[in-house]
Amino acid sequence: MYSRITGTGSYLPEKILTNLDLERMVDTSDEWIRTRTGITQRHIAGENQVASDLALYACQNAMQAAGVTSQDIDLIIVATTTPDMIFPSTACILQNKLGIENCPAFDVQAVCSGFVYALATADMFVSSGKCRNALVVGSEIYSKILDWNDRSTCVLFGDGAGAVVLSQSDQPGILSTHLHASGSHSNILSAPGSISGGKVQGTPYINMEGNAVFKFAVKVLEEVVQEAMAKNDLQSTDIDWLIPHQANIRIIQSTARKLGLPMDKVVVAVDKHGNTSAASIPLALDMAVRDGRIQRDQLVLLEGVGGGFTWGAVLLRW
Repeated sequence: MYSRITGTGSYLPEKILTNLDLERMVDTSDEWIRTRTGITQRHIAGENQVASDLALYACQNAMQAAGVTSQDIDLIIVATTTPDMIFPSTACILQNKLGIENCPAFDVQAVCSGFVYALATADMFVSSGKCRNALVVGSEIYSKILDWNDRSTCVLFGDGAGAVVLSQSDQPGILSTHLHASGSHSNILSAPGSISGGKVQGTPYINMEGNAVFKFAVKVLEEVVQEAMAKNDLQSTDIDWLIPHQANIRIIQSTARKLGLPMDKVVVAVDKHGNTSAASIPLALDMAVRDGRIQRDQLVLLEGVGGGFTWGAVLLRW
């Protein structure tokens, strides 16, 4: 028995914040942002929107594409760094909004690698026969944890959600998954605030050492792709599509160059929605599926790296 993605969906909030808008907010420029990150705009959630709201729309789109209803779903995994609340989990809140009764639902917190972690986890449930159809979602509202006076971080991130339906299949879909973490690097990318006594202790905003993150990301992304290739006796040139975490165009380009992959085999969406953390890979995947680039039987490699540090890859046949 195998697991296979049978439907994809995504959602981006209506409000768009362009680089020109940011020029009026902080000391930056459209040229500086574009040349260093590749980002031209990002979407910002409404004041009353929470992660489960964004996830709801993405899931509904994914279920429609897969031809399943709420009654067919028997597992929900939400990857998020920006949950609706401390508890209950965003997955449980989403389950209720979808009208689904009595199936396992839980969150995964691996920051920008969250969707890869969640998909790898769902694969174990589905391919083992523990469930038939799983909703795997990445949903983030990073605008709520950004210091809008910090030009080094506020220009990078956006809000959004992406989802897939992962279903049992007698044909191979997910071929292998590869997950890693190294807590020794936790200080170079974090949001170190916590709640104690009803007050925020420390800063709840994103703190990042940009150069250190860049070097680490390029190194481990290349390594995990090589790991996936070796596991499946493939060369990187066998890959039809690489869908990386959409953090920074320079990281994406550097990774592709190290792997010997032309950029026309890499799905890039960072220009349209910035870094949406756990939502960025499923957002890019849904875009490439719906515009027809990804075709049946093609090999697709998903890869992500995020705070923790966490990183991982999923190799699948579409």
